[in-house]
Amino acid sequence: MTRATMPRHFPESYVDLLSRIEAQFDESARTLRSSSEVLSGPIALAAEVMVESLLGNGKILACGNGSSAADAQHFVAKMMGRFERDRPQLAVVSLSADTAVLTSLANIYQYGQVFARQIATLGQPGDVLLVISASGRSDNVLSAIQAAHERDMRVVALTGRNGGHVTELLGEQDIHICAPHDRVARIQEVHLLALHCLCDGIDCLLMGEEN
Repeated sequence: MTRATMPRHFPESYVDLLSRIEAQFDESARTLRSSSEVLSGPIALAAEVMVESLLGNGKILACGNGSSAADAQHFVAKMMGRFERDRPQLAVVSLSADTAVLTSLANIYQYGQVFARQIATLGQPGDVLLVISASGRSDNVLSAIQAAHERDMRVVALTGRNGGHVTELLGEQDIHICAPHDRVARIQEVHLLALHCLCDGIDCLLMGEEN
């Protein structure tokens, strides 16, 4: 529906709402375009690192909080199932999907350790940890990175803004995919596209390009 076709009985505030929605689309498109210029390299490198781990009998552990947890689970679903074409399922595990484990660890220890304890149990040298955090300041994500390093795992971090405290913990072998925006909504949109690019890149490296 455009302003020209908008029924006359709609209040003037509806016109303002249309403008806000259009502005959201415009800002999102600009953010995604500018992100491609700075994030294509890190995303490609992350895909290569993940494929190297998977081909070496390793696995990817993914975690995040809230919407980032949903993004992590979305990535896991694409890897265990399929993205855009059929292929063998891949060893990718979400650390934020098992409510019994999460609530147990949070109750016995503290919420800041819910991912780190799982990494200490499941993580092996050569595995990759995918952490997703718009702010880069979540205690449990920071502890997860430290736990991954203790297990000789590489880290792929999706953040936004200036990367928060995640930036301070990443090593030379880790990969930082930092969305160049301050608004959480725009950061999360970049994260979702980055995850889809990872899925496509992994498929391409494993099976070749589609005709």
